[in-house]
Amino acid sequence: MFDECTGLYTIGTVARLIGEHPETLRVWEKNGLIQPDRQGYQRKYSNNDLKRLKFIKFLMDEKGLNIAGVKHTISMYSCWFKKDCRGGARKNSPVPVNEAKHCWKIEGTYCMIASDKAEMCNTCEVYKNCTNCNGCRSR
Repeated sequence: MFDECTGLYTIGTVARLIGEHPETLRVWEKNGLIQPDRQGYQRKYSNNDLKRLKFIKFLMDEKGLNIAGVKHTISMYSCWFKKDCRGGARKNSPVPVNEAKHCWKIEGTYCMIASDKAEMCNTCEVYKNCTNCNGCRSR
């Protein structure tokens, strides 16, 4: 059984699907924008990786960002490499959304506003690696 996070596609297949050269995908990986699975020496891209790559292309082609800009932008997505990201919601949905932050997972939607700040903190690298967090984890 495959889920959205299982690596299925080779770099050549993904490059053709999104209209980029395989070397471009290697550069994006080297810069930390994407982390495909590996089977031996071969990269295997998942359906979520494909969505991430399309979002990277959107940021570069439509928003005019370079690699550094994309890297900075995706750093604001606590769910970028999270396996259980639910995706976003549409503008007029009953769920509050951040209209300035397009969802990477579901095209045409926006990131939902976290109702509980712990949702964001639990995925934060600073939080995970903090050695002196006895007081701040209870907040």
